[in-house]
Amino acid sequence: MDHVSYACGQDGLTATAERVAETLGLESVKGGIHPRFGTRNVIFPMQHNQYLEVVEVLDHPASDKAPFGQAVRARSEAGGGWMGWVVAVDDLAPFEQRLGRDRVPGNRKFPDGQELTWQQIGIKGLIADPQVPYMIQWDEGAEKLHPSQALAEPEGQIAQISIAGSKDRVAEWLGQPEKSPLGDVTVDWQAPNGTPGIMSVSFMTPHGLVIL
Repeated sequence: MDHVSYACGQDGLTATAERVAETLGLESVKGGIHPRFGTRNVIFPMQHNQYLEVVEVLDHPASDKAPFGQAVRARSEAGGGWMGWVVAVDDLAPFEQRLGRDRVPGNRKFPDGQELTWQQIGIKGLIADPQVPYMIQWDEGAEKLHPSQALAEPEGQIAQISIAGSKDRVAEWLGQPEKSPLGDVTVDWQAPNGTPGIMSVSFMTPHGLVIL
């Protein structure tokens, strides 16, 4: 698992990120703008090359056209909260073939001018069925700029995700991988009583286990 995404509420990115920081007791950094998607984010770097992003849609034409911008806008307009989870893969080609759609390039402009680039697929699937993740393939050289590396010594780690949905459905979406796509992160699968998707994420912090 690469990261989890939390859409900001109606009060905006800064206020939402500050509430998350206070709840978790963890440091965040400005992630910058996603020009292709019409969004921007704040990042909470985590251990094990993972991170939490709090994301906001911008008043920009790209956010109306890009599925990622559409997904963020819809979740924020519904009050904000957990939007999805993301699996990093080495090759998106098998997913393109199986899902019958093409990958989409992404990039993030950091406040210092550096740029991180990647390819992704599966946002439309997440919009239709929020329990499934989308997949990301980081471009060559992304290791040093990966959001988890934004702090020299990140303190928190993702411990567990509670998902309303079906383990079999997610495994089918991911192509029945032999290894768990979440690594050491455990999943609490719950039968959905309503819309499927992430119900909560548990973080191990210096202050103990915190559920958001």
